[in-house]
Amino acid sequence: MRRIALAPLALVAVLLGPQPASAADGPGWEPAPSAPWDVAAGVRCDFPVHGEPVVDEVVRRVLSTYPDGSARRVAYKGDLVIRVTNTGTGATHDADASGSAVVEYRRDGSQRWAVHGPVFVGVGEGGGTLPRGLYIIDGVYTMDIGATGYKSVHLVHGSTDDLCARIG
Repeated sequence: MRRIALAPLALVAVLLGPQPASAADGPGWEPAPSAPWDVAAGVRCDFPVHGEPVVDEVVRRVLSTYPDGSARRVAYKGDLVIRVTNTGTGATHDADASGSAVVEYRRDGSQRWAVHGPVFVGVGEGGGTLPRGLYIIDGVYTMDIGATGYKSVHLVHGSTDDLCARIG
């Protein structure tokens, strides 16, 4: 696991603001389930991978919308554990991705994530500031996802856990 500290933790309050303690707090929270997925060998890891939520209590709340009613800023929180499987060998790892995030969805298709805690991130070859792979990124950070899908992760304080190495 790699640890990086780049800036003061005070940025957390600025980026995320106050977060409700549970999904039952306040109106407007709705389920945001994750679907199972598969990627071929070489796409994220050197081998084929299957991912499936084994715990999925993620909820979302729309914080602001564009004039047409589409979501502009959305908060996400809740327990999420994804079982990541090397389908070639059967090796598995249950990855805790139970962080919280506020995501800004931009008109050009890009996104800005302000994150606290662990979130699951997949990166393709040449597709981000991290090497190709599957990661749990934990800590306080932002992630910009360009309109082309390029992911720039900016850790304030945190760590990356290489899931391909865990199940390879």
